[in-house]
Amino acid sequence: MSSVDIVGPEHLEASNLFYRDPELYDGVQSDSDSARICRALIDRHHPEARTLLDFGCGTGRDLERLAQHFDCIGVDLQPCLVDYARRTRPELDFRVGDIRTVRLGHTADALACLGNSLAYVHDNQDVQGAFQTFAAHAHPETLLVLCSPVAPIGPSCPQQTHVETPLGTATVTISYEWDLRTQINTMRRHWDFASGEEAHDVIRRRVLGPRELELYATQAGFDVVEITDESGVSSVTGPGAYTVARYRG
Repeated sequence: MSSVDIVGPEHLEASNLFYRDPELYDGVQSDSDSARICRALIDRHHPEARTLLDFGCGTGRDLERLAQHFDCIGVDLQPCLVDYARRTRPELDFRVGDIRTVRLGHTADALACLGNSLAYVHDNQDVQGAFQTFAAHAHPETLLVLCSPVAPIGPSCPQQTHVETPLGTATVTISYEWDLRTQINTMRRHWDFASGEEAHDVIRRRVLGPRELELYATQAGFDVVEITDESGVSSVTGPGAYTVARYRG
């Protein structure tokens, strides 16, 4: 992998408009169903769970909802997002930490990694590092709920969509590129805001197929118990999926 594959807060912030503008991120993603699906999967496979760690918590939007049911801590690589989360959700516990290396010194009943956070880890050894982080915070029966892309969105003609933002309606033009060798799916977005402002971002995500995810999980001491689609209720269809795994110790 080249140096551009090194995940750092500066690189992520520069590449993604949402990370440069956490308020925009919160507003656009306000209808996200990730927290509900995560809780449903935990209730299905580990209803006794009481504590939860969220790796890649971003602005804390999902953590706020999960904290209604669990004693939670959120961890994110990007200080700007953690600062925003602390200002807007001061009742919650947020930490700055790298999913590949962070060690909080204790375990939890459930671990969450939502919002495609793992997909920003591109190198094989770094993916192993992320699963080692999960294992370091697990005890026997700890449940891991991981949301990530399992299939690419292939090259296509640019498509337009309209997004409601705190700045009004934005027209977003989106295109995708797929690199089979690196398994990187690149999404390019051009934003046209109602104010006349424009913005660009280029988001690169690593795609790990279900069998790959199962291999990384098994090597780290987890047994996969379910892989389901983005609704949390059906068989895997892609491009995204929820992987649920239990730590065997």
